Amino acid sequence: MTEQKRFIAVIGGSDCTPEESRLAEEVGRELARKGAILICGGLGGIMEAACKGASAEDGLTVGILPGGSRQTANPYVQIPIVTSMGEVRNVIIVKSAGAVIAIGGGYGTLSEIGHALRNDIPVIGLNTWSLSRNGQPDNSIVPAQNPADAVNKALNMTANQL
Repeated sequence: MTEQKRFIAVIGGSDCTPEESRLAEEVGRELARKGAILICGGLGGIMEAACKGASAEDGLTVGILPGGSRQTANPYVQIPIVTSMGEVRNVIIVKSAGAVIAIGGGYGTLSEIGHALRNDIPVIGLNTWSLSRNGQPDNSIVPAQNPADAVNKALNMTANQL
């Protein structure tokens, strides 16, 4: 019987700060060290940094691309999935994962967070959005203190999926 791998999505903006990039790269490294498969949007910014980290540790990276060409994938995506679906591909990213790690990000990241939470897919946040509802905190996004904490929480939340 083959070992089942955990699929963890890393989401965040295609534009990011150097600190967010550093966090994403370390998340990618940690995911690879733990044997998880990294799924992302396949482009630059957070996605590229996470894939770079995973690749440095011989991890597997999958990019769900918004356009119609594999050539748009960042150089660290090993399996580019062409969708020609634009931002609609955000649903595919989160539905393909057992958990989502959100790092930084803009409204596209927020949409992915929303799709994940609506589908009962755990979201771990690292310097990302916080939510409130009717003026009250909504603790649906599980905060992480650092990349290792984010990865450990994501993997622990997917343990029952194997």
